[in-house]
Amino acid sequence: MKTMMWSSLEPKEADNLMKKFSFTTNVGQDRRFSIKAVDLLDEEKCIAYLDSLTRSLQSPSRMITASQFSKRYAFLTIAPSLYAMTIYNKGLDLSSENCKIESSFHNGSWKSNLHLTDLQVSQPKEGERQEWRDGVIKNIFHGNLAKIWRSISKVSNVPMPILWENTAVRVYSLYEKKVGNGDSEKEKFRIQEDFKYLISEAPATLFGETKNPLARFYGPKSTISSSDQPVRTRKTCCFYYKVPNGNYCSTCPKVKQ
Repeated sequence: MKTMMWSSLEPKEADNLMKKFSFTTNVGQDRRFSIKAVDLLDEEKCIAYLDSLTRSLQSPSRMITASQFSKRYAFLTIAPSLYAMTIYNKGLDLSSENCKIESSFHNGSWKSNLHLTDLQVSQPKEGERQEWRDGVIKNIFHGNLAKIWRSISKVSNVPMPILWENTAVRVYSLYEKKVGNGDSEKEKFRIQEDFKYLISEAPATLFGETKNPLARFYGPKSTISSSDQPVRTRKTCCFYYKVPNGNYCSTCPKVKQ
């Protein structure tokens, strides 16, 4: 792609991603619950992984497990990649072939991290950031999440809208709570511009969908009885209340009803 050049993460950048977003450069020792993202595109391997996770989480069904896994997978992939794009102006390779989820269980708690085989990053050339940004977004969503969600939906019968809203809320949370306001006017502008583009302007083709799935679930926040702060009530339920020790999310549409 002529709009970019290749680089690498600075040690302090990689360290920050590891501290903030469960990003790792290490290969985990527990192989039982770790999986290459590309293996989730294989029907048999995807079923085996979700069923193994269902037993470990004591989830009532593969469908419930798929919804909970998608929330974690969305965070692991979206948070470090969009943060790096906006704050560092660097694009991680989030293609399914380059991603691996390193997971383990300790005292009944599920721990997971994102490991990338190739840590090389792209950077935009002067005056060509918009084209480069489209490539980064397409790599994350069209090249990874859209394919994984279709595979998971097929084997578990979890509706695609749930998977995409699980994705969307991770994007909203990243830009509204975790990115911050920026250390300079230039960075502040990038944060606002990137978020606006993702939720209202980015074409559906970048997401591998017929409509922008992030725009679909974005709406105003309102005050509800279950939260002290205004929240953006979800349009779909993620079924977290059905897993052991789970509960209704403060943004759950069932709570509002």
